Amino acid sequence: MEYIVEKIGMSRTVTVPSVPVTLLKVVEAKVCEVNADKKAIVAYASGKKMNRSIAGKQKKYNLSTQFNRFVTLDVASEEAGDLDISALNDVKVIKATFTSKGRGFAGVMKRYNFKGGPGGHGSRFHRTTGSIGNAEWPGRVQKGRRMPGHYGNATTTVKNEVVSFDAQNSILAVKGPIPGANGALGRVRIVK
Repeated sequence: MEYIVEKIGMSRTVTVPSVPVTLLKVVEAKVCEVNADKKAIVAYASGKKMNRSIAGKQKKYNLSTQFNRFVTLDVASEEAGDLDISALNDVKVIKATFTSKGRGFAGVMKRYNFKGGPGGHGSRFHRTTGSIGNAEWPGRVQKGRRMPGHYGNATTTVKNEVVSFDAQNSILAVKGPIPGANGALGRVRIVK
């Protein structure tokens, strides 16, 4: 089963020894339609703008204007209505999928942890890549060569243990970090 969650941020438990946790808020969602293979069209609230296609879907499923995003999820329920989050009470392990923080165009020292060259005077090899090719054969740069380029802003999935779930506030505390910025929306899947 999958849920849409918002990353609140990191904290820690007050037990001894203390455990670093990431807090995830389960977003209120409605199941609009369930297919034969338990895939459901789920509507949830997002801060993004409305457009005519979203307005048409809201009208089709008789939704209020707060539900302005639609996604396909695996759900346990077989009929339309509120998304049931009671399964999160007993869960031990989850897989969270988020978009990692984008870092723009980055050099090889930041992107791949290259050492770099000497920093003293006279050196022309401080933070550069170094040699990337070869003299004669094959006469081109090999595929997969680690070079400067776009870093981050990629879909990342991590597996985490669940520390606790507050059903009243629908907040999930998972052990360790989760990729993405605070306030980012992502998916959580229960691992069996």
